[in-house]
Amino acid sequence: MILSDRDIKKLLKQGTIKIDPPIGLKTQLGSCSIDLRLGNSFRVFNYSQHPYFDPYDDKGSEMTTEITIKENEPFILHPGDFVLATTIESFILPDNLLARLEGRSSLGRLGIVVHSTASVFEPGWNGKVVMELGNQGRMPVALYTGMRVCALTFEELTSPAEVPYNKKASAKYSGQKSPLASKIAEEK
Repeated sequence: MILSDRDIKKLLKQGTIKIDPPIGLKTQLGSCSIDLRLGNSFRVFNYSQHPYFDPYDDKGSEMTTEITIKENEPFILHPGDFVLATTIESFILPDNLLARLEGRSSLGRLGIVVHSTASVFEPGWNGKVVMELGNQGRMPVALYTGMRVCALTFEELTSPAEVPYNKKASAKYSGQKSPLASKIAEEK
């Protein structure tokens, strides 16, 4: 069951869902979601310096560069580009809720997608959202720090997770604060 705005407000007030910095309920709370704002940190791919990406070769950080955008400067996402980006907000989930990352229609109408595959945040999640931003349109799009870029919806599990994400040995991205490169090589 997806939580309504009433339930989300209640869980925020109780501290069951923790978001830092706190959201502006008037601008960021929808009828069944919370909008999150684009941070200033992006991880771009150095595609012109490498012939291919081998997911089992632990060179993810060499094949990408993290950049920080200054306040009031746009990040230009060109057609066909793919970057990782963070939200301003980080959040913590209890053991009985999951969150789903959704795009915003206003950006989707410009060709911007916020996730390719990673849309579920498991119970016990702690950290910032790292989005897989892509421009599927034909024109470059300027993105600004602080703009509402994505939304989270929340679903209640039938019972608390036996092993929440923050207690898994395989929780590669727990506590992330920046757009980390892929850690799939750890699975080899």
